[in-house]
Amino acid sequence: MLKKIFLALFMVAVIACKAKSRVDTAVDSTHNLKPEAQQNLVASELVKIIESANFKKVKLNDSISSVIFDRYLKQLDEGHNYLLASDVKEFEDYRYSLDDDLREGDLSAMFRMFNVLQKRYEERLRYSLAQVNKPFDFTKNETYTYNREKLPWFKSSQEADEVWTKRVKYDLLNLRLSGTDAAKNAGLLKQRYENLLSQTKKLNNQDAFQVMMDAFTESIDPHTNYFNPENAQRFNEEMARTFEGIGASLQLENEVVKIAGVIPGGPAFKSKKINVNDKIIAVAQGADGEFVDVRGWRLDNTVQKIKGPRGTVVRLKIIPAGQELSAQPKIVSLVREKVVLEDQSAKKKIKTVTSGGKTYKIGIIEVPAFYMDFKAYQAGDPNYKSTTRDVKLIIDTLKRAQVDGIVMDLRTNGGGSLMEAIELTGLFIKTGPVVQVRDPRRTEINADDDPSIIWTGPLGVMVDRFSASASEIFAAAIQDYNRGVIMGTQTYGKGTVQSALDLSRFISTVDELLNKFKGSDKEGTSATAGPKYGQINLTMAKFYRINGSSTQHKGVIPDIQFPMIFPADKYGESSEPSALPFDSIKPSKYAPVANLQPIKPMLVKQHEERMKASSDYKYLLEDIAQFKKRESEASVTLNEAQLKKEREEQEAKTLARDNKRRALQGLPPLKKGEVKPKEENDFVQDESMKIMADFIRFNEAGQFTMVY
Repeated sequence: MLKKIFLALFMVAVIACKAKSRVDTAVDSTHNLKPEAQQNLVASELVKIIESANFKKVKLNDSISSVIFDRYLKQLDEGHNYLLASDVKEFEDYRYSLDDDLREGDLSAMFRMFNVLQKRYEERLRYSLAQVNKPFDFTKNETYTYNREKLPWFKSSQEADEVWTKRVKYDLLNLRLSGTDAAKNAGLLKQRYENLLSQTKKLNNQDAFQVMMDAFTESIDPHTNYFNPENAQRFNEEMARTFEGIGASLQLENEVVKIAGVIPGGPAFKSKKINVNDKIIAVAQGADGEFVDVRGWRLDNTVQKIKGPRGTVVRLKIIPAGQELSAQPKIVSLVREKVVLEDQSAKKKIKTVTSGGKTYKIGIIEVPAFYMDFKAYQAGDPNYKSTTRDVKLIIDTLKRAQVDGIVMDLRTNGGGSLMEAIELTGLFIKTGPVVQVRDPRRTEINADDDPSIIWTGPLGVMVDRFSASASEIFAAAIQDYNRGVIMGTQTYGKGTVQSALDLSRFISTVDELLNKFKGSDKEGTSATAGPKYGQINLTMAKFYRINGSSTQHKGVIPDIQFPMIFPADKYGESSEPSALPFDSIKPSKYAPVANLQPIKPMLVKQHEERMKASSDYKYLLEDIAQFKKRESEASVTLNEAQLKKEREEQEAKTLARDNKRRALQGLPPLKKGEVKPKEENDFVQDESMKIMADFIRFNEAGQFTMVY
């Protein structure tokens, strides 16, 4: 009897998903997308999960619907470059009904909005293509406003045409200033627009669905995110820093997939038969599978054909770099392997710094993320990939090199695994709490229980505005324990914890029944090896420092601060309207391992004295001023002589500034037009090393004592 009741409930869900959509998704366009039943199911299930399990416990209502509407509209056309005022007026009918639509699994209104945007986008590109060969007067004093975000929507297609005529003129003007002839410029620009038009026609309903769910989930809080199957796979691979495939990065150029890079140690690298800029025109599975021509395919579809389980064979038809597509292809057979992304893993370097007349060796460990191969870890693989394991090995090599101190560089580290943040902290303290995690029911103290300490010497941590989440947990713990000095700028301020949930746990039974009734309506989707229904990274808790303070909004304030390049009102958690608020809870019991309070003012004083005489510091302040100036600009002149003059003056000013800076570094000057080499000088890191050298010197002088 119970089984029949469940089946009846599932049938209700099936019937609901097959019900007539509230809004007609079709528009007068060549490329209309519509939702499939599985996406409707996912949307409906996401509402239930978010309402019941998200930390905020937000119930979708008309107010939330309005927020979702505004966010979705902004994601579709943030720059007000495509949609007409009449389109937006039509969309307003959906402002207060999206909550009900999502709950009922009806995505028709959101798909119609997406299709209208696509229609306008294609119209703009086709119009632009028609203007490319028309004559333009580059002596007129016109301006092109490239940032229209604060301007009204286009009143009509004619108004849009006027703006886009200037857009085409600006694109051609840029090509004219590069020195090429008019005919070639027109050809290049035409090819650019045609490529954009071709790519937009390859968009499928999974792409549209991802944008919709981003608008929905991020309206609840900025870190609750749904990933469609393909993006879920990509996210999990980035977290693990491993994937199974041939070990090559790919890019799409003129409808053909090219090899953008070859990962050392991977199958492509070991074969010695694949090189950068080789073109892949066909893919076959196994030793004798039939080749499938992939020219004109979406990049992600080609990638999924090439990726696969380790130990399996994939064959590629390759046009070697530099040869025409009409050339005879070569066939390369590769056995897929597990590929480790070493270039995205923790790395080390050693710098020598002088303080007080004495030279010190400082090891720098650059940590790009708190990554962990959960799949390998859960399978019991003793060599699973993780941040802590990599850093531990690096510290062993630094100790053998007899460094005097270690600096963990967490700049632009957006976080990752909470467990890795705890374990990494454990490499530098004996035992004790690292972070407190509070969900709606309880507060849990996560501690390091391993008494071993990998590094007992002087420690520094570098952070910036984009150091977030797990980076903030680590930096805060080091600061609270007085285990080391924190250097840089105020961090991002992400104090929330997400859990990754595979949606098959919630909707697989319903979907299996649905498949029996819906027939084939998979229009526009692509095969993927990711979670079948995607996954949601759901905010379920907040983390707090062991001193009881949240990092939410406020982040971690460094002991020695540098000027902030990216303003807090535009970058960071405090700039997110849906972010959770700052608060505090009861501190956990912990014992600082030293008293650094007396020497922190000394370090700040030494730093500030250096800054007064530092030309690099002056350049940093100028860079910040330039960044703010560029942020405020919204238009450019279309007068060729004037624009050329402005750019030449700016280039001359930049060249003189760069050469003055290079002279101070003992480097030869650059000539006009010479490509500036990749910057090796990192002023913030160099100054942080000087702060660290002072710290080591104070340590040697007995200014503080570690207690373990």
